[in-house]
Amino acid sequence: MRLVNYFINQWKRLALQTGALLACLLFWQVASTTKLNLGFITFTYVPTPTAVLDAAWHLFTSNKLLPHLGSSLARVFSGYFAAVIVGIALGLVIGRSRVVEALLLPPLEVLRPIPAVAWIPLAILMFPSSEVSMIFITFTGALFPVLLNTIHGVEAVDKRLIASAKSLGASPFAILHEVILPGAAPSIITGLTIGMGTSWFCLVTAEMISGQWGIGYYTWESYVIQNYADIVVGMLLIGVLGMGCSLLVRLAGNFFIPWYYLRRNV
Repeated sequence: MRLVNYFINQWKRLALQTGALLACLLFWQVASTTKLNLGFITFTYVPTPTAVLDAAWHLFTSNKLLPHLGSSLARVFSGYFAAVIVGIALGLVIGRSRVVEALLLPPLEVLRPIPAVAWIPLAILMFPSSEVSMIFITFTGALFPVLLNTIHGVEAVDKRLIASAKSLGASPFAILHEVILPGAAPSIITGLTIGMGTSWFCLVTAEMISGQWGIGYYTWESYVIQNYADIVVGMLLIGVLGMGCSLLVRLAGNFFIPWYYLRRNV
């Protein structure tokens, strides 16, 4: 009986979510078809869902989709993985050493609030290749969420566990591998997930300004040539890709720290 109630509740929830989605699509279709104008917001130039569907079909059946997708995915993963390596390594060192923290954290805290968009002019000057400059912007966007969450995770590890490991004769590497990394892992995974989202945001911005291929460039080019339905297609692609990549990171997190999720779901 409990199992039946569970499936009934799941079906109710799915029906509610589907209904909400269909209601949003219906409002979009009516508002864009009637060119609804409420004064502070207008749907005069907003394409209808059916026009967006046609534009998506045209893109998927053309030979432009794969080059755009390939360019964006290559850039975002290059910048993201570089940020993961640098962010986790720096976070572990800063979290464990007061001297390194005093040396590195102040300049990093000054750089952290600077939006990735503000780095674009300097990145263009620093890197002769526009490809490398876009990867650098993506790297910058992902670095600070990974770095700060790693520092927070390392500093939050119970000092008594480290002292116990030392009293048992554990080497510094064993303490790092057996105590600090498992203790800081949930916070690191959180930083990796946030970093993936900011990577996509920064990449799209960089592609809009200096790219010739990529989903961001496709979206901006569609606006310039007034293909408004293609703009929405580009936005939806960015959303789906960003959500898919963040989901992959979360699944990887479940794999590396299963004890944390089991404990949380008890």
